[in-house]
Amino acid sequence: MNSGVMFNTLLILFLLWIVFRRFFPLHGVKQITTADLKSEAENKDKQFIDVRTSYEFCTRHIKGFKNIPLSILPRQTHQLSKDKDVFVICQSGMSSVKASKILKKHGFKNITNIKGGMNTWY
Repeated sequence: MNSGVMFNTLLILFLLWIVFRRFFPLHGVKQITTADLKSEAENKDKQFIDVRTSYEFCTRHIKGFKNIPLSILPRQTHQLSKDKDVFVICQSGMSSVKASKILKKHGFKNITNIKGGMNTWY
């Protein structure tokens, strides 16, 4: 195999890995829709966080969600209990995946990402 073919093969594998990591669910994090969230939102034993900016949160948010912007989440995990389920929402579902990764790194076990985020809340 010549070096050009080897390089192209490695490049394709790397790009596939990036796509897989970006668009497929994080291992150990549950995924639900906003329709599924409606039945969960009343549960007082669960924690609900919105990782959008404070401005986005003030503009429109779901009752019962606490605003902890993604940019400060790593420094604010002490506000959450590791013993309770954590539900994470953002605007589209991408930042909440990043937030879920942060929570996993900080030792949280029961994390649920809301797919589609506020864009799909009605």
